[in-house]
Amino acid sequence: MHKTKLVAGLVLALSAWTQSADTSNSAQTWSFAVSGDSRNCGDVIMPAIAADAIKHNVAFYWHLGDLRKISGPDQDFIEERTQQGKATDLADYEKHAWDDFVANQIKPWGNTPFFLGIGNHETTAPKTRAQFVEQFRKYLDRPELKEQRLKDNSAEIQPRTYFHWIRDRIDFIYLDNATKDQLGPEQMKWIEGVLNRDGKDASIHTIVVGMHEALPESISANHSMNEYPSGIETGRRVYQMLLKIQNESHKVVYVLASHSHFFMEGIFNTPYWKANGGEIPGWIVGTAGAERYPLPPAAGDAKAAKTNVYGYMMATVNPEGEPPGTIKFKFEELKEDSIPADVLQRFTKPFVHECFAGNRRTGPVE
Repeated sequence: MHKTKLVAGLVLALSAWTQSADTSNSAQTWSFAVSGDSRNCGDVIMPAIAADAIKHNVAFYWHLGDLRKISGPDQDFIEERTQQGKATDLADYEKHAWDDFVANQIKPWGNTPFFLGIGNHETTAPKTRAQFVEQFRKYLDRPELKEQRLKDNSAEIQPRTYFHWIRDRIDFIYLDNATKDQLGPEQMKWIEGVLNRDGKDASIHTIVVGMHEALPESISANHSMNEYPSGIETGRRVYQMLLKIQNESHKVVYVLASHSHFFMEGIFNTPYWKANGGEIPGWIVGTAGAERYPLPPAAGDAKAAKTNVYGYMMATVNPEGEPPGTIKFKFEELKEDSIPADVLQRFTKPFVHECFAGNRRTGPVE
């Protein structure tokens, strides 16, 4: 009897120690950086984002799509060619645009893990989704993504433009949602399966869904999945899935998008979602170098909104005093004096100034 009680006591003690260790581990504070839309002046802005975020020891950077313009040469591409004494034609630009992105926008991150999302400009002719996968296979098949993809389905040996990975009880999900054929049936089946598993998995506290275009019925509905019927239908379904997992499975849910070239917090504080289930915390951070867009008419309904700015969101996971799984997002605005010296020298001070003083859209957005 005494021996049985001793064993039982040891089991209970070990269980308590394991739970304590697990809780401690899951509550460790760490951070990551996120933004999207780095065409136009992205070769100037992205190195500044990298330099600033790396100072904060971010665990990774997440790009939400639209790397280069593709339909015509980006201003930074033209400027660098001009400084080299080279002319720029469309064929030359299209051939080198993605290599330019890697050299000028990924390389500054050094060893910081870089998670890459697809946007609508990645499929602007002559570019295709298949070409994007082939060009950026290294990033779409990162060890974290490959391991999770094969764990979900051992037959999925090839990387895809939508993916997820789990870190510290958080499921990070990226959706390929910025063309009229997406979200397609295959991807909808996939996201439904991922969220169903997350809802039943007690080890998952938080779900962060990144994408290029904002889900429908946001404050930025005029430039989002609302622009085409299939986007409205599939986007609303995904939003309802996320509402369900937030309200019924009691997971913490955050939604991140870009596409609109401004910063906004509280993007789903709209009459539609108030009448159809409620608000999910959502942000737009299309501020990594693309020409800046005017804020939409209902921007005053957002918690915060800024345009004609560049920067990124710093995401602090498990901030002190908050429940495990909480993430605090803060927009980090970068000023002209944030540009690294080597970038300033390469592109010239007048061009860098023009990226800040100009690079603004006053007409229809694209």
